[in-house]
Amino acid sequence: MTVASYPDYPSAQYTVDFLSDNQFPVERAAIVGTDLTLVETVLGRMTTSRAALAGAATGAWFGLFIGLLFGIFTVGNWWAVILVGLAIGAVWGAIFGAIAHAMTGGRRDFTSASSLRANQYAVTVDATFADQARQLIGRMNWQGQRPAGATG
Repeated sequence: MTVASYPDYPSAQYTVDFLSDNQFPVERAAIVGTDLTLVETVLGRMTTSRAALAGAATGAWFGLFIGLLFGIFTVGNWWAVILVGLAIGAVWGAIFGAIAHAMTGGRRDFTSASSLRANQYAVTVDATFADQARQLIGRMNWQGQRPAGATG
């Protein structure tokens, strides 16, 4: 059952924290986001050189991993094996990153990050604990500790 509703997540989180501080069995509670919206934030332009740089970074990590694996079994200068693996990985990563971007034909020349956002956050609890939760939330509100933007 819904015992409180808020326009932002921090307010709902504050309420559940308050319930926890007052010995409420919070394993019976949930924060439910409703009216979800997918937001894609554009971070910048993607050029072939940026794609190559991103590929080089990814390739360097992979090359470092392979270099470490080979370095473990090397008797001589194992640092050189690790550095060569890192360098080769970076070069091949840059090449593949640039080729992959060029093959898109300019259909997606930007980078972005996606996130889900809810317009409303409901604090719900099992029906058997609803009255106890409402009493505690009422006490929170009565003490002037009500989260900003609370509607329930």
